[in-house]
Amino acid sequence: MTTSAAAGARATVHGYPRQGPNRELKKAVEGYWRGTASADSLRECAAGIRRANWRSLADAGIHEVPTGDFSYYDHVLDTSVMVGAVPARHRAAVEADALDGYFAMARGTQDVAPLEMTKWLDSNYHYLVPELGPDTVFTTDSTKQVAELKEALALGLTARPVLVGPVTYLLLAKPAPGVSADFDPLTLLDRLLPVYAEVLADLRAAGAEWVQLDEPALVQDRTPAELNAAARAYRDLGALTDRPKLLIASYFDCLGDALPVLAKAPVEGLALDFTEAAAANLDALATVGGLPGKRLVAGVVNGRNIWVNDLTKSLATLGTLLGLADRVDVAASCSLLHVPLDAAAERDIEPQILRWLAFARQKTGEIVTLAKGLSQGTDAIAAELAVNRADLASRAGSTLTRDPAVRVRAAAVTDADARRAQPYAERSVAQRAHLGLPSLPTTTIGSFPQTAELRTARADLRAGRIGAESYEERIRAEIQEVIAFQEKTGLDVLVHGEPERNDMVQYFAEQLTGYLATQHGWVQSYGTRYVRPPILAGDISRPEPMTVRWTTYAQSLTSRPVKGMLTGPVTMLAWSFVRDDQPLGDTARQVALALRDEVNNLEAAGTSVIQVDEPALRETLPLRSADHPAYLAWATEAFRLTTSGVRPETQVHTHMCYAEFGDIVQAIDDLDADVISLEAARSHMQVARELAEHGYLREAGPGVYDIHSPRVPSADEAAALLRKGLEAIPAERLWVNPDCGLKTRGWPETRASLENLVAAARTVREELAGS
Repeated sequence: MTTSAAAGARATVHGYPRQGPNRELKKAVEGYWRGTASADSLRECAAGIRRANWRSLADAGIHEVPTGDFSYYDHVLDTSVMVGAVPARHRAAVEADALDGYFAMARGTQDVAPLEMTKWLDSNYHYLVPELGPDTVFTTDSTKQVAELKEALALGLTARPVLVGPVTYLLLAKPAPGVSADFDPLTLLDRLLPVYAEVLADLRAAGAEWVQLDEPALVQDRTPAELNAAARAYRDLGALTDRPKLLIASYFDCLGDALPVLAKAPVEGLALDFTEAAAANLDALATVGGLPGKRLVAGVVNGRNIWVNDLTKSLATLGTLLGLADRVDVAASCSLLHVPLDAAAERDIEPQILRWLAFARQKTGEIVTLAKGLSQGTDAIAAELAVNRADLASRAGSTLTRDPAVRVRAAAVTDADARRAQPYAERSVAQRAHLGLPSLPTTTIGSFPQTAELRTARADLRAGRIGAESYEERIRAEIQEVIAFQEKTGLDVLVHGEPERNDMVQYFAEQLTGYLATQHGWVQSYGTRYVRPPILAGDISRPEPMTVRWTTYAQSLTSRPVKGMLTGPVTMLAWSFVRDDQPLGDTARQVALALRDEVNNLEAAGTSVIQVDEPALRETLPLRSADHPAYLAWATEAFRLTTSGVRPETQVHTHMCYAEFGDIVQAIDDLDADVISLEAARSHMQVARELAEHGYLREAGPGVYDIHSPRVPSADEAAALLRKGLEAIPAERLWVNPDCGLKTRGWPETRASLENLVAAARTVREELAGS
């Protein structure tokens, strides 16, 4: 397998986990926020992580390391800084102190709201949405990009800066507050391109031979006008004389109609995803005639999941690609930001199962092995291929992956099993009579602050420093405090606060068969928020109740309804590393049946309100519209299968946050939940308008309190949002709640914010009564 394209094939990656082996970056950033660490110490920590990452990659055999992918908070926010797209409300803070202004854009301050946050395409990574308008003036600030390139070059490494491409940046932006909703940020392209030209020139002057421009938004359905904009962008950037070589990267799906546009653009290379989700890129590339005279970076190692690569299959794909480009290099399909750092750190996973797993460091090794096999032939990697075949066979033959009883039960599901016996109109009457709630009922989403004392108690239990009895006493005391606070504040539907839960997915995964938990498998969700996605490795069942005990204990402390809280089947998949050896719909049905048992047990124990959270429903929506119907069919069925076994007077809630909901309103309707709560504070009640435009007739709680910012919204601010919600949803169907759970917030801000939320609801109720 040695051709001119394969000879000297290089190994590279698009990006790498940012947090450090022990989440050093999280600790440094949060220390800076608390005032216990200086800006200089934060910068030193960040520089140390970058150096360690680059050296680790180089030592593993990566020939070209990425720069610019590192971020204190978010790489899209970094791009906004690079192009000078700082909202007017943040300019004073940025000018006074660049670092504090940066974090103000990310998190807000007491006086200034942050940028909106939403999901990066169909991943669970959140980015800060650029706010643009017809008056936006772009200016160049390539300081970060140039400095990080110089750091890598100073280590003697070959380095490739990675930037968010101009077209994706504009396609994922939104009109700024006060700008007409029909403003199209892509109209700013001609204004933005000169800034990118200056950044490229600066990077070239700093020593960059190649620069990567990420354009993942082009894998989505794009209009002819948007494709023409992409063609124009790379025609103009390609025509620059003072620039590095350009590599345009896409990932997560097939490029479709954008592939011929980019293939003939005057740039030097393309990076394409060739994993299962984007396998059609292979035939499409051949159809357009390949990339003669250009470099192809082939993403054959899945950068989003944690299963070992099938090296033989990947080599076959790489072999097919030879002849379609002048040079074929090997990479992961996308940045390794989306996977944990090192599977070797896991001590509690059975060694045989550990062989099936590949985190960022293991994926780096796979990339290097494949590049060696491509350039030197399979004999050069015969030992690695033999080990890989054995690992794949071990997984395929494991009893963990198949449970006949689970499969029989899933196969027996009928359409009637996924439908409630009564329509919503009848259920709502029964629920109002049973619950006796006021108009504009107030509630929270589920979790309350996870204090340092709670985290310490959980760690002490794991380490054996305290026994189960002492731990449970601490949990009971926390639930008592949370219930007492909610009653005193005046909330109508209470929650137990979830003090016993480490994570909304991991907590359930640890109690279901077929799941594996990690100890060090941290992945960035947003900013300093890291999660440990569990690994869904086999067939799923629920051995015993998971939430009934603590929910019923909380209910025993109050006469007000306490919600039972569960994570829905789609989110259990989306926020796990899910098995790739069967269709997602089959796995979702197994999870739904396990959760159905829990829902039925909660109802039998006297729980009248049960919330099944599905924040990932929109996130997991395929990037291509042609794939939407099949996904939404199994996703909505899984939710209904979870919830359809309860009586009409039992009120089923669901919750979604931080995603674009407008294009799944029909799916939200199809869930047949009685009440939905959604993020709305940062987007100024946009989702309430979308629900109204759709004709959504169930109850809804668009959030009036942004919990991802430390600022405390005033009662007047919450009331203003509530009034805006009432313009779209009538009072008899409108709930009042925060955007999301309160786990990451502190108690002082939580108390003040919820007191203001209840005061706002009271004020607006009085206004309605007097009108």
